[in-house]
Amino acid sequence: MRDPLETAELLAFTRIVDAQSLSRAARELRAPRPTISRRLARLEARLGVRLLRRTTRSLALTDAGEALYRQARLVLDAVASAEASVRRPDDAMTGELRVSAPPIFDESFFDIVASFAKRHPRVRLQVHASTRHVDLRREGYDVAIRAGNEMTPGLVARPLFRSKLVAVASPAYLAEAGAPRTARDLRGHRCLMGFARGELPETHWRVDGRSMHVEGAFFSNDIPLLCAAAARGVGIALVPNLFAAPHLASGALVAVLPRAAFGSGVVAAVYLDREMLAPPVRAFIDAIAKWRPLGSGASAA
Repeated sequence: MRDPLETAELLAFTRIVDAQSLSRAARELRAPRPTISRRLARLEARLGVRLLRRTTRSLALTDAGEALYRQARLVLDAVASAEASVRRPDDAMTGELRVSAPPIFDESFFDIVASFAKRHPRVRLQVHASTRHVDLRREGYDVAIRAGNEMTPGLVARPLFRSKLVAVASPAYLAEAGAPRTARDLRGHRCLMGFARGELPETHWRVDGRSMHVEGAFFSNDIPLLCAAAARGVGIALVPNLFAAPHLASGALVAVLPRAAFGSGVVAAVYLDREMLAPPVRAFIDAIAKWRPLGSGASAA
């Protein structure tokens, strides 16, 4: 049987990724650089895969490295949480907790937030509703709720659920441009799109299990902004139903190709990469992990 991975190796690997440097990672871990390098080498040898592409100037995750990084952060966070559970008294559930979330009109979300506030009256909970992607570290936020499949370096993402993707447009846009009758018809429309891997403008949508090239007319990693642009007649957007539902209910948006399968997107709680999370942060993340929006087509991530 293969020996289990060592925490020290995982910690060295994740710290190298976050610091983008072996030397900086060694300084942060207060260990000699050769020690950190050996831990990374042992980890790659144990797994039999290359985790990082290294040049004289940069480090980049391989596909295997990206997958391991995501899981390693969860493992290390769980270890830190276990340590905190025995080191901190129960009355440590105090302090300020700042959460950033997009405008969400869902009763189950309201229930979870209100229940958390009632259960922990000594926690000063601040929930900021905004369509903007805040900088957690610089702006002092503890948790943000975001939709998308991309990993942000330096942040840990805990998947909450999957929300069905729906193509939507305003009635005015469809009256002017015509409603697509088949997936192929999307190629002749203005499409509102995100960014692949968080950097490059998307060029394809997945429809009925196949990748199809579409023409992007507007790009943003802000899903509420894509919904707002679609509602204002800019074009057709492909967004999680969680965000489209209020606009569909009001009639500002209508479904495009409602019988087509566009897949699903992940909604996650993201938080700072820390050695040990404060108890209120951990408690809030655990509470929000139970959230399943009503009527949004959400399923376990």
